[in-house]
Amino acid sequence: MITLSWPWVLAALPLPLLALLLPRAKATGGAALRVPFYGELPGIATGAARRRPWWQRLAAVLAWVLLVLAAARPEWVGDPVNLPVSGRDLMLAVDVSGSMEQEDYELDGRMVSRLAVIKAVAARFVERRTQDRLGLILFGSNAYVQTPLTFDGRTVATMLRDAVVGLAGRETAIGDAIALAVKRLRDQPDDNRVLILLTDGANTAGQLEPLAAARLAEEAGVRIYTIGIGGGEIGIRTPLGMRLMRQGGDVDPETLKRIAELTGGRFFSATGRAELEAVYDELDRLEPSRRDERTYRPRESLFVWPAAAALILSVLIALPGLGVRNAG
Repeated sequence: MITLSWPWVLAALPLPLLALLLPRAKATGGAALRVPFYGELPGIATGAARRRPWWQRLAAVLAWVLLVLAAARPEWVGDPVNLPVSGRDLMLAVDVSGSMEQEDYELDGRMVSRLAVIKAVAARFVERRTQDRLGLILFGSNAYVQTPLTFDGRTVATMLRDAVVGLAGRETAIGDAIALAVKRLRDQPDDNRVLILLTDGANTAGQLEPLAAARLAEEAGVRIYTIGIGGGEIGIRTPLGMRLMRQGGDVDPETLKRIAELTGGRFFSATGRAELEAVYDELDRLEPSRRDERTYRPRESLFVWPAAAALILSVLIALPGLGVRNAG
């Protein structure tokens, strides 16, 4: 809808009527410059103003109304928009080392890689966290911030879906990933700092040991939820029927448990897609998004339109006089 920021300015609309109410100035005698061709000057002779065409007078009135309307600052007020001012700062650290390409998970009736399952499940988790600021770290031999903390969950989910195995190296630097997350989270409000760490291996690279990084997270008030991928058994369809196969990998559950305990988080083991989905459901319960009822309505200033229309009318009023002068 359209509103006026300064509606009291409309009180100036009747001001031109004062020109009709005020008494005319009295003619006074005295010395004056005589111009013999005064009567020939268009628009200056006595009564010229009263001989203006009706459309010019109407345009002048309309121009004044438009100028006053522009001064009242009309605005277009849009529909209410939820303002995500309250929530958690949540970093997602995803292992993209070489072992994540093992195809030992089932998704939609076919075998896919571990990273593919994480993309499918974690992306939906990210898109649900509409009130949180989310960030994404990818780590292998090194750790990199793929997406800084943002309210744009769709972008985070897109960047996660675009991740590929080996993007950050083939080894696993868990400690460096934790330290990088702590660096990004430590300046955020207390009690809102959360890291979700997903890995299928033990720490084999990096400059910092995982437990040393976990102590840094503890000092910074960052809670870490660790999720171990792989290591369990999965049913494989064969021509001879279902066959149980143990997933490969060298996941270190004891270290992941210790990291979670030091920081006040929890350790989860996800050996299948259903278990991984259950983990994210549990995380939604443990770290619920904080809802804030405050909203704002976007505003767009519209004063330029009546001001531009008044300018055009003023030019149209002045054009006939300019034409006569040029002709003279």
